[in-house]
Amino acid sequence: MENIQVITTFAGWCTVVNLGIYLFTALALMGFRGPIKTIHSKISAVPSEKLDELYFNYLGNFKMAIIILNIAPYAALKLM
Repeated sequence: MENIQVITTFAGWCTVVNLGIYLFTALALMGFRGPIKTIHSKISAVPSEKLDELYFNYLGNFKMAIIILNIAPYAALKLM
């Protein structure tokens, strides 16, 4: 039973850390869209118009990964 408690705690902290990274990324993209688009456009040679779609896809995929890989296992372990 102690092992399940450790894994539950670990999953909880993983969820907190990943949600923090997600929130930071989302706020950075909303607040500093211009400078970030300029930097990413120069680095990756992707047109600036395409970056909004790529940012949206990135945030959506990241959110789904957090739900599937962090929140769902944490909830399942808490229910045990």
